Amino acid sequence: MHEFNRLDPDRLVAAAIDATGLDDFGAPEWREGLEQLAGSLTHEAALSDLGRAIAEEAIVGDLGNRLRVVAHRTDRPEISDLPVSPPIVIVGQGRTGTTILFDLLAQDPATRVPLTWETDHPCPPPRTATYDSDPRIATVDERLDALDVVLPGFRAMHPMGARLAQECVRVTVMDFRSMQFPTQYRIPSYTRWLLDEADMASAYRWHRFVLQHLASEHPASRWVVKSPGHIWCLDALLAEYPDALLVQTHRDPLRIIASIGSLVAKLRSLASDDTSIPAVSAEFADYIVDGLDRSVTARTDGTIAPDRVIDVQFHEFMADPFGTIRTVYERLGLEFSAAIEAQMRGFLAEHPQDKFGGHRYTWAATELDEGEWRDRVERYVTHFDVMPEPLP
Repeated sequence: MHEFNRLDPDRLVAAAIDATGLDDFGAPEWREGLEQLAGSLTHEAALSDLGRAIAEEAIVGDLGNRLRVVAHRTDRPEISDLPVSPPIVIVGQGRTGTTILFDLLAQDPATRVPLTWETDHPCPPPRTATYDSDPRIATVDERLDALDVVLPGFRAMHPMGARLAQECVRVTVMDFRSMQFPTQYRIPSYTRWLLDEADMASAYRWHRFVLQHLASEHPASRWVVKSPGHIWCLDALLAEYPDALLVQTHRDPLRIIASIGSLVAKLRSLASDDTSIPAVSAEFADYIVDGLDRSVTARTDGTIAPDRVIDVQFHEFMADPFGTIRTVYERLGLEFSAAIEAQMRGFLAEHPQDKFGGHRYTWAATELDEGEWRDRVERYVTHFDVMPEPLP
């Protein structure tokens, strides 16, 4: 293989060190993930010239962010003593209402969520006095506006904004254990390593490390975090946060597969000319059903105690989002005041589901057999009493 086509981990690490003037990456587990990712990107992703440049720039940026966060902790070791309150963790699969639930919970002034601008540029840690005016907000919004130009229509599929809540996958990219990478690139070897072999305890230690960092100068009394990526590693999540309250959203898995197949194909087209909805759907259908089955096993084997999880059916949440949120607050022993509800309703009015045109997809575009996949998801659907939906 031509050297130009190979993503060399040593070269990427050297670039991050040169860019930051730092060389301490902290705990060493990140290196295995980087090597797995670089190899898979080189041999499987069919990157275009633009895609290779995007991947290299992103990896060097993730390495640079890790270097800066570790350096800040070295200078301020007392941050390691900051408590991370038992978080609320939204663990539903993608396309099940998790994003709007996350954004609504974020409207409570007592709740702290990681925002996109602070996960993209975590150093220096955000400060309370400038939390709403930090210049990094404009920088991130400008980048997202540019994405609209090169990937038109993607924002209709998935809301993005510097001030919107960001998923945990954007934190664990700095440990190179993240489902963000498979959504951006076709990297099946990396994905199977991530889901079946990787030490995910490392990712969650880093996750706590970053939450402490973000709260060090803008304190958090209650964290709410979210990622579909948690569904594959609930045991590691709960080992790090044993007192977390989980919220699992549920939806007809075939609708999930069709929607994610469309979304991921669109996103991957930025980095590769060799992507299609049928190929992505076939790949992700296996991942999705595997994750859903693991969530059933986590209930039946006792990994998740019944009093530590709230189940939310998609159709019920969409019909009455505030009734769902009221239930979450009741389980936490918190008051869901009229003022908090008004704040959330205001956000919903300003961010309607079809603000950017809405996401349109069809099951037929996946080219998967409906009967086969109905059989594959039966265990999950039966256990959680999930209502089947008409397929678009």
